[in-house]
Amino acid sequence: MTAEAPQIIYRYQSFNALSLDALCHDQLYFSDPSNFNDPLDCKPSVECDTDKKTLQKILAALIERRVTEEILCSLKVAKVDGENAENHAKNQGQQEAANEIRNIAYHATNPDYEISVEKAERKLLTYGIQSELLKQNNRGVCCFSEEYDNPLLWSHYGDQHNGYCVGYSLNRNPKPVVNKVMYGGVRTVKTSLVAQAVLNQNAEAQKILDGSVLLRKAKSWVYEKEWRIFDNVGLQDSSLKLEEVIFGLRCSSSVMHSVIEALKPRNINFYHMYSVGDSFDLKRTNDIGDICAYLPRTSYSGIEMFGSVDDG
Repeated sequence: MTAEAPQIIYRYQSFNALSLDALCHDQLYFSDPSNFNDPLDCKPSVECDTDKKTLQKILAALIERRVTEEILCSLKVAKVDGENAENHAKNQGQQEAANEIRNIAYHATNPDYEISVEKAERKLLTYGIQSELLKQNNRGVCCFSEEYDNPLLWSHYGDQHNGYCVGYSLNRNPKPVVNKVMYGGVRTVKTSLVAQAVLNQNAEAQKILDGSVLLRKAKSWVYEKEWRIFDNVGLQDSSLKLEEVIFGLRCSSSVMHSVIEALKPRNINFYHMYSVGDSFDLKRTNDIGDICAYLPRTSYSGIEMFGSVDDG
């Protein structure tokens, strides 16, 4: 855990069939970072501060790891496994890595470059490392905030206040690992750090590398007060404990009724947001019984309600 996490972290959502289904099954959706609305999120800029030989080793190790994993996954789908499959995948990974290192050395001799062959090769190797880091950044990310009353977050992620905000605690066994997003600074990742993480398999260096890649955003996003957890991309069983659901300022009574009824068997607190006087502040109340009291309703015609009218 990178910092002391708040007791409750909040996830703003729209109301739809998928989000309700995930609530009912106590699941969370982990997004592919390449689909984030911020194109610079999880996009490191690699800076070279090592020699050419180290760059070659880093790139070769990254390519070999990626290709080996890809081939093993394909073989697993084809129900091919065992020592032979692992050896085949590793050999293919090593071969592709060696081919890429040779290709870079060849392209570095391009006479159109206005720098030396040595500098050109280092630039190409550095770019290759950056590309591989992006390719291998295949962990899913689920995003939360420290706040439930932020009007911007309700507008951006809570369907313009028509959706809801779900509060989760870390009161589980084992206790989930949540990571605080860092704002500002630079997206730079030095190749010396990558070397420590990839070649030396240094756990602390890997932790710093992960933070630089997955947990740094531009300063302008600081209002989100974001925390993240990681898992495979897609729907996963929640490692957090669902504690409360807060309905937005514009959330309809039918949506509130649907969610409350769906989660009734569980011990969950429900709230509704409201505006405070003539200010721009939002607060919440748990006094929502009257809002849903008349649901579900049945429509009746005038005759069904009052009987037929005798014209005579």
